[in-house]
Amino acid sequence: MNRAVLVAAGILISRIAGFIRARVFAYYFGLSDSADAFNAAYRIPNFLQNLFGEGALSASFIPVYASLVSRGKREEADRVAGAVFALLAVTTSVLVLVGVLATPVLIAVIAPGFTGEKRELAISLTRILFPGTGMLVLSAWCLGILNSHHRFTLSYAAPVMVNAAMISTMVYFGGGSSLSQLAEYLAWGAVVGSALQFGVQLPVVFAVAPDLRLSFDTASEHVRTIARNFVPAFISRGVVQLSAYIDSLLASLLPTGAVTGLTNASLLYTLPVSLFGVAVAASELPAMAGAAGAASLDAAGAEAVRQRLDAGLRRIAFFVVPSSVAFLALGDVVAGAVLQTGRFTAGDADYVWAILAGSSVGLVASTLGRLYSSTCYALRDTRTPLRFALVRVTITIVLGYLFAIPLPHLLGIGARWGAAGLTLSAGLAGWVEMFLLRRVLRGRIGSTGMPTMYVVSLWAAALTGAAVGWGVKLALPPVHPILQGAAVLLPYGATYFGVALALRVPEAKATIRRALRR
Repeated sequence: MNRAVLVAAGILISRIAGFIRARVFAYYFGLSDSADAFNAAYRIPNFLQNLFGEGALSASFIPVYASLVSRGKREEADRVAGAVFALLAVTTSVLVLVGVLATPVLIAVIAPGFTGEKRELAISLTRILFPGTGMLVLSAWCLGILNSHHRFTLSYAAPVMVNAAMISTMVYFGGGSSLSQLAEYLAWGAVVGSALQFGVQLPVVFAVAPDLRLSFDTASEHVRTIARNFVPAFISRGVVQLSAYIDSLLASLLPTGAVTGLTNASLLYTLPVSLFGVAVAASELPAMAGAAGAASLDAAGAEAVRQRLDAGLRRIAFFVVPSSVAFLALGDVVAGAVLQTGRFTAGDADYVWAILAGSSVGLVASTLGRLYSSTCYALRDTRTPLRFALVRVTITIVLGYLFAIPLPHLLGIGARWGAAGLTLSAGLAGWVEMFLLRRVLRGRIGSTGMPTMYVVSLWAAALTGAAVGWGVKLALPPVHPILQGAAVLLPYGATYFGVALALRVPEAKATIRRALRR
């Protein structure tokens, strides 16, 4: 459990910096055309980071590297890591170059609704951002090594460097620049921050992997195993990223503010996914890989993996269920507390709330799905998550178009509200993917999941907390959004914990004990 706490601590530090960055961005940009252009541009090169980095690379590299480390083969593990870095650096450099040259085509595909100055600004920003993204991909290699040596906090806190550089850029240049100029300065700030994020991890990487040497060792069986597992993991991440880009494409067809509203909502609803889903999945992946072993899975290994999986599911659900209810019932309070400042108004917070409400439908499923996928990766199975990711993306694309474009017209509401349909469609698809992953794993490691009464207890506690939060919200006079957030969300959280304790939810007692110890 301490490993998950370390990952969560690193992610929390990074996310706090991310929220500060989002608030500063909202202050200067609001929901303007320049904001849409920057957010669209920021998504495009980050495709490489998500595609090569924390998803595909972790899924293929960590199980092999961590297994070698756990068996005491440190020198061999370091040789494998050096070969992977060399191959990754060359591949990423080529893709960054191609991306810079092909940016106009990418913008035409990803954001066809952008025209004129908005389109030209997005092209310029994307070209600036691409090289920095190459640094972020290499940072994911550092993450794989550090996680395998149980050095979790630094690798997940390192993105603070990017956020700090971007915040400093906006504060320094924000007063005397036009929005388009400020967007270009901000892109350069992101590149500098990406280099810092990579650089700050290197000293610790060399400390835990002293025998690390760069080489193009494609003859190593371990390197070949990583390469074989990388391909389906790469495709799996690719189809998930395709879904995100389809959302961005459809949002670009909606009125101004849809792209930025979707980005702001994503920042909020991915917090519980990262803090709890990614934290548990990332900390459990090396441990599950070690328990599963390098050979075929035996009964003892299957039982060890199943026990770790079930415990992780309970920990994730304990925190993500109240997050989902909060976004659905109190999303305006959450969005206002984090983002409402400067050009970002109360009406903008309500718009983000609608998008958050759509995402809350599948938040639990998407987060639990992270751990199910990591379990497959620990078992050296990267193809099963790929198959089900394809199913998820297909459903998301079909429903996303229907919910975002024709449905608002049929309901007689403004076209901009179609952005909420995008997150709703992704949520429904997330449930399908989760159930498919669980069914496969039950066939391999035995019955897995959470007891029905445990799930009922969590939802009962969260809904009771939401009722208390709504009562406080209605009774409050007009106050600053941050004060409103504290006044509403703190009673909500306290009520959730209180009811969970009364219903004898083990994770509630364990969480309080850990907090008191610290």
